[in-house]
Amino acid sequence: MKSAPEEIILGDVSVTRIKEFYGSVEMTPAEFFPGSTPQSWEQHRDWLAPDFWNPGTNEVRVALQTWLLRSGGRTILVDTGAGNHKERPYAPFWSHRDTDFLDNLAAAGARPQDVDLVVNTHLHTDHVGWNTRLDGRSWVPTFPNATYLIPQRDFDFWNPANNNPSVFGRGNQNVFEDSVTPVRDAGLVQLWDGVHRIDGNLKLELAPGHTPGSSVLHLESGSDRALFVGDLVHTPHQIVEPDNNSCFCEDPAEARATRQRLFGLAATTGALVFPAHLPGPGGVQVERRGTRFAISDWAGFSRIS
Repeated sequence: MKSAPEEIILGDVSVTRIKEFYGSVEMTPAEFFPGSTPQSWEQHRDWLAPDFWNPGTNEVRVALQTWLLRSGGRTILVDTGAGNHKERPYAPFWSHRDTDFLDNLAAAGARPQDVDLVVNTHLHTDHVGWNTRLDGRSWVPTFPNATYLIPQRDFDFWNPANNNPSVFGRGNQNVFEDSVTPVRDAGLVQLWDGVHRIDGNLKLELAPGHTPGSSVLHLESGSDRALFVGDLVHTPHQIVEPDNNSCFCEDPAEARATRQRLFGLAATTGALVFPAHLPGPGGVQVERRGTRFAISDWAGFSRIS
């Protein structure tokens, strides 16, 4: 595995992280991860602070970032963050943001028109925002030449016409209308279920629990392995305490089972685990220690917090 500050080469695939936001989301560990205890966070303070937790304010720190992959001659984005100018009345932290995301993407050598594939691991507000951009008074696809891969189960679950109840309450209001419908209406959406092979290096697999259609992107190229796990993990604390869900998981039992399964796979295969929201070094190497999981190493990105 060769690495540069913001790029990691895994086999024939390059992985670059594109920053949208790093910092506090103004939630305490108890609010974000109701099953966790203050003692557990304090026990792991030496590596949780300062990147992932600010003990002074007792607030969780996260990243909002997109993974830019280049594989098989194609430019691929994994999740598209919160986006700019979105109206989020019940998720105000992500409302009316104005970030340099597209400039950061361009600095990595990818213009919107260069993107071939967009992977939405699930359809929460902070994973689909840059699917579209505001053009006058209309939401239009940000990546006009891309195919948008969306899990069928999340498409159905979050479709307002189906009126499904959610632990998120009304937190995802407007998301389908401004970030999903415009790309569907443009004929750019491909729905999938179960397993979807992208190319010889990459495949998508359902990993439900956080949402019904949550998915993981598997990278296997040469001897290198990686798992892009979306919101399976919000903090590395969940690796050492994998039964602790975030407060946003739709099916807590299924989320725990999925996390255990994928951590087991990562520990067995040596796959790097790249969550959507990890600041600091961006990803982790997982190992088994007896009946538990632990962090054996960090990814090779420069430390950002």
